[in-house]
Amino acid sequence: MTVPEQLTAEQWNQVLMFSHSKETPFQLILTDIITDKFQELSRLFPYARIHYAVKANPHPEVLSLLNRLGSSFDAASVYELRKLLAIGVPGERISCGNTIKKFADIQEFSAAGVDLFVTDSEGDLRNIAKAAPGSRIMVRLITEGTQTADWPLSRKFGCSPDMASDLLVLAKKLNLVPWGISFHVGSQQRDINAWDSALSKVNYLFSWMAENEGIVLSGINLGGGLPATYREKANPMETYAHEIQRFLHEDYGNQIPEIIIEPGRSLVGDAGVLVSEIILINRKSRTALERWIYQDCGRFNRLMETLGESIHYPVITEREGPAEQVILAGPTCDSVDTLYEDFRYELPLNLTPGDRLYWLATGAYTSSYAAVEFNGFPPLRTYIL
Repeated sequence: MTVPEQLTAEQWNQVLMFSHSKETPFQLILTDIITDKFQELSRLFPYARIHYAVKANPHPEVLSLLNRLGSSFDAASVYELRKLLAIGVPGERISCGNTIKKFADIQEFSAAGVDLFVTDSEGDLRNIAKAAPGSRIMVRLITEGTQTADWPLSRKFGCSPDMASDLLVLAKKLNLVPWGISFHVGSQQRDINAWDSALSKVNYLFSWMAENEGIVLSGINLGGGLPATYREKANPMETYAHEIQRFLHEDYGNQIPEIIIEPGRSLVGDAGVLVSEIILINRKSRTALERWIYQDCGRFNRLMETLGESIHYPVITEREGPAEQVILAGPTCDSVDTLYEDFRYELPLNLTPGDRLYWLATGAYTSSYAAVEFNGFPPLRTYIL
């Protein structure tokens, strides 16, 4: 078998040896890959603080590893906050990046020592002022370019630049600290120019606030968007880092503001291997050109990002030989559980039920997207290597 590009030969052999002793479906997380990715991001973005997006993979051993490596964290809920506190992460290394939060949740964040909140609305901002007085505020902008991301982010989050300026002024009036601007260009973003477009808006706001409102902003949250290694190629991480740094220097010279990045997919995506078993192979008619391959893991238990066939994971089998296009589907009695029908994978003709499929780069947005017992199927087991 050819060693997949996400893994070394040693790692791939480790996956195969371990997986043959376990009942499918399950997920493996290779922690040495996470370590390598964190060190790479630290080297390429030396001017930035890394706030790992917990929602990408909230496994306690993943969080503990990143904590030991010195990462900060972005928590989207009090449930993520509690996980971080349970492993000893101090509040000053946690931000709250979700713009939709209950008053009581803001209080809990504040009581834990978190003082950096992202907002995009007056109602939320007033809640922060009451529940977490004196906190630092980042206002999230709506950004364009999400159509070039594999997993776009909608208009659910963010606000226009004119509203952002109003919120920053209001934050000061409410005795909060108008600290900076946040944005997200879309997950698995392939167009690096999306950061340039967003940063031009941020630069305008920095200048406008200083010149017209006397508010000097301190920080920029570049969000996530950096890629994992799926079937479609993305630029090397070095290219992303070089271009983003160039955009920042063009706007701010050598006086770059404090920078936060929130990697999730790019930190843990390549570290995951999901192992499934083929249940059934059939054709829908005597003359059908394609086979349907049904496996024991689907959209409702960890492969949610196949929704809209958005993320194309590399899929490996131990069999070799002539291949043909197939339709891949999960095990549940719901037609939504058809994973790939328009985007066709080619898999060997000699596959049989009982064979295993290895879904690579499944370390992000898989375990955290699992449904609970739809059709009775339990959430997948995760093993840490």
